[in-house]
Amino acid sequence: MARTTRLADDPFTAWMTRRRPRSRVPQKVGPGQGMRFAFYARTSTIGFQDPFSSVAWQRAAATALITGSGQIAVEYVDIGCSRRVPWERRLQAAALLDAATSAVRAFDAIVVGEYERAFAGRQLQRLLPFLTDRGLQLWLPEFDGPVRAGDPTHAAVMLLLGTQSTREVQRSRFRVLAAMRCQTIEQGRYLGGRPPYGYRLVDAGPHPNMVHAQWGRRLHRLDPDPELALNVRWIFAQRLSGCSLARIARHLNDAGIASPSGADPRRNRNRVGGPWTVQTVASVLGNPRYTGRQVWNRQARTDEAPPDEPGLGGRRWNPGRDWVVSEAVSHPGLVSESDFVAAQAIDATPGTPIPDRRYALIGLLICAICGRHLEAHWTHGRPGYRCRHGHTSARRKPAGHPRNVYWREDDIVDRIAEGVPGATDSPDTSATVAQFLRDASESIECGWEELVLIADDRAD
Repeated sequence: MARTTRLADDPFTAWMTRRRPRSRVPQKVGPGQGMRFAFYARTSTIGFQDPFSSVAWQRAAATALITGSGQIAVEYVDIGCSRRVPWERRLQAAALLDAATSAVRAFDAIVVGEYERAFAGRQLQRLLPFLTDRGLQLWLPEFDGPVRAGDPTHAAVMLLLGTQSTREVQRSRFRVLAAMRCQTIEQGRYLGGRPPYGYRLVDAGPHPNMVHAQWGRRLHRLDPDPELALNVRWIFAQRLSGCSLARIARHLNDAGIASPSGADPRRNRNRVGGPWTVQTVASVLGNPRYTGRQVWNRQARTDEAPPDEPGLGGRRWNPGRDWVVSEAVSHPGLVSESDFVAAQAIDATPGTPIPDRRYALIGLLICAICGRHLEAHWTHGRPGYRCRHGHTSARRKPAGHPRNVYWREDDIVDRIAEGVPGATDSPDTSATVAQFLRDASESIECGWEELVLIADDRAD
């Protein structure tokens, strides 16, 4: 909705300007007077909160607190960040801490609109020494002004508020997870996220919560996509016939079939629409929702944040015993449960698996053709190394592509061992040669027929 700007000669605006208040109100500090405050605010989610409204009320609370003492000079707002994430791993909070160390910072103190918006547990106790060393005060409404680290009363209030903030998160998390578990098991409800490849979302009726239903929210369920579902069934059929993952991916790429991220780029914005890979085929074959049952909690969020996303946690795969599966079929399946289980049991590795596969020279071999490190490759019961120059089995080798470089570990060791003191007499010649190369900061450049010792700076 567009905002209407009133003109200076508007009668209503002129009346408001002349009107006097019925009671006295505290006078605000004028420009250039009082302390300069850095305002910090946070919203935990984007999809279920209005950042504009949330930050607005936090700013209003902070402004009311510092009225008569100063003005907000700069703002730092973290959006979509959990309060459990430490300040140094929040994007805007970390920027505030960096600015606090500057000799020409634009603020004299920090103000927060609500304790729970900024802190949880003992975060405030850990932050106060940092601020005190830099001569910065932290103002909170719960303390009716600046926090005093040496005050026993303030210390007790900090402990109480930190515990209460953590308890609020834990209580909300428990209730939400318990509800989602029940909705999955008993109702088989679709709980959101991207639909699996081969499925689309269709309407499943009004939302069971009457308030949400009045707002127009509706449930959704998975339904086979007329075209993509055929590809999923074909993938399972090929796997059950004994095809390797690489062969399936190669056939899909040769047929020009778009990968999951390419087939629906709008719902896969975090991925590049590249070709099918072995991992892509494996993810399709390993998704139990193709049986028609709803499955939740296959992944869990961790508190560890990726290096390039300091405000976000990572994700890890849960063991199968922790998965939550619907008791009944909740949507049309693309494969029977027996075929799905059979597909998981197929191992395309030839021969008997060897439990202990040790590669002594890993990281020490450089391809003389393309400069890549040779990858470990177990074949015929012994360690080897190869370089395919960027090619994978999921695609056909293009014309003119150089042939692979392949070396058995024992062949390399036999050629190098003569120049390594004590290697020929060692009970583990491979380990002795590898340790000698690492101590000497040398690598081995591997061609199709020749091996050459090189310094590591050349290998880089």
